Amino acid sequence: MPDGTPLRRVARVVLLDPRDRILLLHGHEPDDPSDTWWFTPGGGVEGDETREQAALRELAEETGLGLTDVELGPVVWQRVCSFPFAGRRWHQDEWYYLARTDRTEVAPGALTELETRSVAGLRWWTSAELSAARETVYPTRLAELLRTLLDEGPPSTPVVLAPEIV
Repeated sequence: MPDGTPLRRVARVVLLDPRDRILLLHGHEPDDPSDTWWFTPGGGVEGDETREQAALRELAEETGLGLTDVELGPVVWQRVCSFPFAGRRWHQDEWYYLARTDRTEVAPGALTELETRSVAGLRWWTSAELSAARETVYPTRLAELLRTLLDEGPPSTPVVLAPEIV
């Protein structure tokens, strides 16, 4: 990144249920619960784990869905982003994995201390609800990206999204 900070390797999950709804977490700035947004489950790669392992671990921690409840598919999108959160700037290289589940009962599980202070809940969204949303959603073109994914299926190679610097 421009300030020399290395990119944090992140694995995110585009989790779809049998009705093609996407699961999003409702986040907020830890010290300002009025500053809110929606985002896909996922987080940073830890230690020697692969991005696939990180995606499944994060999904289990943030939704309560374990490995046996989710079929992890291909990487559908990649993006680089930079944003302020919890008093610091985060620079991330994010890979978005497509996944399917038959279970729709979800609840935050083993959240980190920071996640506990900044995640307000989870919700399944239809493509139409996402398109009509007036709330902030990341990545910012998620409604359009999801519609294309549902209409055309996973791309043969990941779609590289424009960098998002907030």
